[in-house]
Amino acid sequence: MSPYIHELADWPEFRWDTDVVTGPLADVRYRQGRLLGHMERFGFEGRREAELETLTVDVVKTSEIEGETLNPQQVRSSLARRLGIDIAGTVPTDRNVEGVVEMMVDATKNYPEPLSKERLFGWHAALFPSGYSGIQKIRVGAWRDDAKGPMQVVSGPMGRETVHYEAPAADRVDAEMTRFIEWANREAGMDPVVNSAIAHLWFVTIHPLDDGNGRVARAIADWVLARAEKSGQRFYSMSAQIRSERDDYYNVLEHTQKGSLDITAWLQWFIGCLHRALDNTEITLTAVLRKARFWERWRLATLNDRQRRMLNTLLDGFEGKLTSSKWAAITKCSQDTASRDIQGLIETGILVKDAAGGRSTSYSLKDDTG
Repeated sequence: MSPYIHELADWPEFRWDTDVVTGPLADVRYRQGRLLGHMERFGFEGRREAELETLTVDVVKTSEIEGETLNPQQVRSSLARRLGIDIAGTVPTDRNVEGVVEMMVDATKNYPEPLSKERLFGWHAALFPSGYSGIQKIRVGAWRDDAKGPMQVVSGPMGRETVHYEAPAADRVDAEMTRFIEWANREAGMDPVVNSAIAHLWFVTIHPLDDGNGRVARAIADWVLARAEKSGQRFYSMSAQIRSERDDYYNVLEHTQKGSLDITAWLQWFIGCLHRALDNTEITLTAVLRKARFWERWRLATLNDRQRRMLNTLLDGFEGKLTSSKWAAITKCSQDTASRDIQGLIETGILVKDAAGGRSTSYSLKDDTG
């Protein structure tokens, strides 16, 4: 079997074929710049809404990659509170949701802060507030100790497992992580996308934690990109794209961690994944742009807080039909007040009464308000 790359004498001196990488890298950097320029036209509120949507997807998908399903509404509510964004329909959130959100917000919003052992331990403790991963007790806020055997990535039934990867022994982890953290904080002259890809690969190769290594690695990659862009606002989600390409992601990682320190194939995949993430961002931003244009059009309209809240609820994708009874229940007002609110929006030209059908009158946004 080929040695793992961390066993090689020249580890971690990564190398790659610049002729292969340069073209795709230039293309993806152009796409990043074009997206950021496009976001400038959204205005302050539009960018905040786009950031909320992007981070919600990012948190949900980085957990899904590891087989954990989070409630998107809880994630969105938690993020909105931390970002200071007022949204309709906030809900209480579980500890595991708060932990992932805390890590992702810290990685992006506090991008000027250097990486450190303590910061990584804080992220890890946030991910596992109970000290358990499922029903397994794990070391939290500390490097792994391999007390239960070497750190291995395996698949297959018990007794017939296939070992895909074995990480460095626990007695190497502290020194390995010290070297990694020093490199990550240097902001060397390499392209930031390349730095992000290397940081991701390097961290998961060391696999320094009992659990959560993938989620922390993706947070580190986002931190590197945020530092390079000098912006805590994220408008594209690598985790969402990785989730949709999860098998390829694990395959290229496994292949890269065996053999030589030539990481050309990993860089090709990572850059291509980022390119596809930028493509898919346009789908998410379509709804955000519609919302921004809506509020730009009606910025001078005289609206009360209930009306603004319900219009945002409709723009966010209200399920079912809007009736005066639902309006009253959501805004906690009387039926008469709900009817007056709705009538005011009809007279303004924002809402229209739906065609007759069913037992209750319902209302929708007027078509030309999007």
